[in-house]
Amino acid sequence: MDPALIGTRLASAAIGPLLKRLLVQDRPGAGLPGGGRRVRLARLVSFRGEQRTLTDKDVRTLAATLVERAGAGPGEPPFPADETEALTDTLAATLLALGDLDMDDVQAVHLGHTALAERLRAAAPPPDGLSTDSVLFLASLTEWACLHILEFFTQRSTFVARTLVEQTRGQAELTAKVDEVIRRTPRRDARDAEFERRYLDHLAKKHGRLTIYGIDLHHSPDRWPLDTAYLSLEATAPTATAPWPKIPDLLIAGPLRADLALARHDKVLLRGMAGSGKTTLVQWLTVSAAIENRDESMAYLRDRIPFVLPLRALTRHGERLPAPDRFLSAAGCPLTPPDGWADRVLAAGRGLILVDGIDEIPEAERDRARRWLRDLLDSYDGNRWLVTSRPTAVRDDWLTPDGFAELTLSPMSRAEVTTFVQRWHRAAGPEAQPYEQPLLDALRTAEHVAQLATNPLMCGLICALHRDRRGFLPRGRKALYEAALSVLLTRRDRERDMGTPYGIELGEAPQIQLIQRLAYWLTLNGRTQLDRSHAESIVRSAVPAITEAASYDPGAVFTHLLHRSGVLREPTADTVDFVHRTFQDHLAAKALVDDWHIGVLVDHAADDQWEDVIRMAVGHARPRECAEIFEELLRAADAAENRRTQLRVLVVAATALAEATEVSPEIRQRILARTAAVIPPRDPGEARELASAGRAVLDLLPGPEGLDDEEAWGVVVTATHIRSEAAVPFLARFADHPDLEVRSQLMWGWSRFETAPYAREIIARLDGRRLHYTVQSDEQADEIARLGLSPQHLDIRPGVSERGLATLSPQLATAVSLHLEPAALSSLAAVPTENKLRSLSLSLHQPLPLVEDEWRTLASWEQLDSLNTTARLLSNCPDTVRLPGVKVLDVRCARAAPPLAQIGRIFPGLERLTVTGFPRSRPHDVSPLAPLQRLSVAILLGAEVTGEEHLPTVEIIT
Repeated sequence: MDPALIGTRLASAAIGPLLKRLLVQDRPGAGLPGGGRRVRLARLVSFRGEQRTLTDKDVRTLAATLVERAGAGPGEPPFPADETEALTDTLAATLLALGDLDMDDVQAVHLGHTALAERLRAAAPPPDGLSTDSVLFLASLTEWACLHILEFFTQRSTFVARTLVEQTRGQAELTAKVDEVIRRTPRRDARDAEFERRYLDHLAKKHGRLTIYGIDLHHSPDRWPLDTAYLSLEATAPTATAPWPKIPDLLIAGPLRADLALARHDKVLLRGMAGSGKTTLVQWLTVSAAIENRDESMAYLRDRIPFVLPLRALTRHGERLPAPDRFLSAAGCPLTPPDGWADRVLAAGRGLILVDGIDEIPEAERDRARRWLRDLLDSYDGNRWLVTSRPTAVRDDWLTPDGFAELTLSPMSRAEVTTFVQRWHRAAGPEAQPYEQPLLDALRTAEHVAQLATNPLMCGLICALHRDRRGFLPRGRKALYEAALSVLLTRRDRERDMGTPYGIELGEAPQIQLIQRLAYWLTLNGRTQLDRSHAESIVRSAVPAITEAASYDPGAVFTHLLHRSGVLREPTADTVDFVHRTFQDHLAAKALVDDWHIGVLVDHAADDQWEDVIRMAVGHARPRECAEIFEELLRAADAAENRRTQLRVLVVAATALAEATEVSPEIRQRILARTAAVIPPRDPGEARELASAGRAVLDLLPGPEGLDDEEAWGVVVTATHIRSEAAVPFLARFADHPDLEVRSQLMWGWSRFETAPYAREIIARLDGRRLHYTVQSDEQADEIARLGLSPQHLDIRPGVSERGLATLSPQLATAVSLHLEPAALSSLAAVPTENKLRSLSLSLHQPLPLVEDEWRTLASWEQLDSLNTTARLLSNCPDTVRLPGVKVLDVRCARAAPPLAQIGRIFPGLERLTVTGFPRSRPHDVSPLAPLQRLSVAILLGAEVTGEEHLPTVEIIT
């Protein structure tokens, strides 16, 4: 009951004298004891000390009168009649606690009646056995009584004079403290602000354009606006490994837009294959932070200062990784910041640190990079961190202890491929438009083309070559790369009528011979970048042996390759690298096969940086050489020191089979049989490793007959990571499996395949008990409605629009638990007023506050007893809203201040509280939770807390 409503039952004129009896009389002319010092509350109450005029029994009688008069008004009684005696005893104990509070009258008035009531309830014995209605009535009545008591304090003859003195002293103290804060706080002065303006403008220009491979023929530019070219891809969290729970977590299991990952997690390790768009994502995040008024979904990056740190550039000479004051110079930024600027930005928690390419530094240097990263994390709190890597470069939990969420860029879905193709042709101009629809048709009907179109790099090459070859495409990855190199090395300048600007005219083969030596050196030394002078020396030493190039000056040949080949580039004035790592791997593999360095290949069989090199080497090798490579790989697997290494070597061999022009059936069978021997996988890491072998693995996977639940789950994890429609009928064999983890994985895999066939063959057959139905698109919503499913547990992801939510209205009305994560929708608008929800999770990418009507709607759901939400949403809850039925609350702070006071007010019936994402910069006072009489467990992960003594019956876990 609201205190205002109690006021309508209890007239102040009638009840004021009752409450005034609790206080000693203010005798006329009496000065304050001690020459104007503040007065402790114990000396102001009439039931304590020398001036005692009331006994505890008198206070109990007064409380009984208050309860009787408050409950006697018109309308429904505010509490059960059989709890009147217990309620009176509890109110009396609460009023008596006024004499036990360690504060004076001025402090009490400063607190206000609501906070004073909370302190009284915390100091009094907890209510025993009262119903929720009685607890709410007691809280409201206590607040109303405190309002009168504080009014009496302010009417005392000496209070005003004393508080004026206190205000003067307080203002002087506040002025001194503010001056000290100003002195200690680094100010964002005019020099910092001006530099940030120039720096952000520099970043916007540097990263605001993107190379789309293949749009560089004829007279087209080779770089395009990022806004036109960028395609937002999805990222997924890895399925957990034993002994952690295998059921995908509500908050992280489903795919999310990769560029929104840092809206949900402040630290992310993002994995992705070569060409999957990791570096492009870094560019997009950088530009989104640098330019105001961009896409509203990226608003979470406003006022963030990006630091783009490509590790390949920072460590090319084996240098120490830079401290913040060297971030800009080490990354090649020509601007000079004010002294201490980077430190001030990071100390204020305004940084966006983008560490690109852990996989592009040698394995021996990665632990050093992790120590560097940890030192930065320990020194600067509140910033956002993104680290990128190829999938197998570092183990699954490499940064997990440091609070990083691990996500993996998903291969492009068919819808994303279609969008990319359409944007590519739009960017390429009118002459490319006739080729758009035939290519889209080919991607739907030609499996060998669709299998290659898995990431932006491959899609770009396919688009370019399809146009360049008048609608005809090479088959296979090796042929695709060779065709692309042919375009870049020989045809680009010719078709642009460039002539020979450096006086060098070389055919395709001699250029490849020279450039592949650079690729070999980089790969052998675990690098992706080398000094310009070293690159020139490698080319100079090779030129005399190349017949077509021997007559030219070696220095001129190097300059020609660097500036005209289209394969090399200069990221800085003194460094050289390949335009994409894939071309380096392809040419290094060719060099290894040409010189037949098979021992080098096999020695690196378990090295993640060499996986693509080995596969491409098989593609370059002749049949006899190919057989020898496979034999050596099988020997390396036999000699592996552990199962994980053995599995990696076998998967490399199995995936290389698809690259071979010719391989004997006997060798093929041996490789597949050896791979099958390590099936089923023992954990998700092994499952993903197996899935990388592609379609062929489906023929090796067993089940479901003969598999226990753990093995069946591992097999399903593998199959859901194989992007082939052939996986759907295989997964359908597990659709009737009773195990919840298996069913959850099948649900999680829905977004990886065509929506309707997967729904028909798998989703429709799943046992829905305890299963969370994750809906990530309107198409999936349509299928759930069409199939007439009524899930008890719904998980709505950002891809679902208002139309999709409307389609799911019947399901929303019958679900008992709901996770809502709309990207830009009112979070409760789609939920029917009449529903059966007992558990609700609200997780907004753009935390828009709920309006008061929505909070009141939420409060009206009487059966709701579990809520999962964010600190930002709770902080905007109106003061008058209460959710007494909620017993379990999970709050994610995302580095915002934990709203403990709001929690103590909003959820009077709370029994269990979990708060995560605490700011680490200061301890947090938990005493505002004291009014929660039923609270038994408070899990405050990562927090340093004070005030535990106010919660003696609560188990606090940090």
